[in-house]
Amino acid sequence: MARAKTERQIARRAAAARRRRQWQAGIGGAVALTLLVLAVIWKTGGFDPEPIRASECAWTPIDAGNGVTDVGKPRTNDIVKNGVKTMTIALGQGTVTTKLDPSKAPCTVESFTYLAGKKFFDNTTCHRMVNDSLLQCGDPSATGSGGPAYRFPDENNPPPAPAPSASAADPSAPADTNVLYPAGTVAMANSGVDTNGSQFFLVFKDVKLPPNYTVFGTIVGGMDVLTKIGEGGSEPANDGKPKTEAKISSLTVTDVAPQEDPTPATSVPASTPASSAPATPLASASSKS
Repeated sequence: MARAKTERQIARRAAAARRRRQWQAGIGGAVALTLLVLAVIWKTGGFDPEPIRASECAWTPIDAGNGVTDVGKPRTNDIVKNGVKTMTIALGQGTVTTKLDPSKAPCTVESFTYLAGKKFFDNTTCHRMVNDSLLQCGDPSATGSGGPAYRFPDENNPPPAPAPSASAADPSAPADTNVLYPAGTVAMANSGVDTNGSQFFLVFKDVKLPPNYTVFGTIVGGMDVLTKIGEGGSEPANDGKPKTEAKISSLTVTDVAPQEDPTPATSVPASTPASSAPATPLASASSKS
């Protein structure tokens, strides 16, 4: 009986030892598998910091003040780069409808979509007319120096004029480097390279200007409204405040294609900037924005 008892104890201890070995082997295998998985993740960069996506649109902040209003900045990624948007400008004389093209100027269209959503342009005055051919708007301060608290780079500028040959009549005469902005053009005003803000201009007569301005849309309705404002002239003439007040009661941007005017205004011969006009007609006297 003592021998049988001893044998049973030995058997129980052996079974317990087997279970411990099996448990330890299982833990060891799980640890080895976990280490293998972690090694693979590390090798493939799984533990690297989340990479920062390059911004599709760069909004450079500027200090508020002097007509600059801080309403935040548009998104920098997932910018719409296709399709068509409609910008509707309600003036006291009537409505101007423009078709915006995100495929050619995605950051400009994104900025206008954002600012319109903030009602940035509502109850602002178009403060400038140049050569009775274009109306400049988008400055809440109506001083020529206002805009949002950011700037962004140029897009879709017209190609430079071809190098002209020397004039036979006066070889020393400066070459004309201006290019045509046809009637119906919607483009950005600026104070130099990559200084776009919120100021823009609507061309209602063909006009020649330097190829420095981002073209981001086309007027498809309301050319008669702009022409009527243009007929009132400006003070001073050729580059000044419109004599006929052009106040924007609202400006909206929607994702639907505009209903185009079936009888758009006909282009007229290009205007030549007056000799007294500044070298960059769309630069304001202060910030030239």
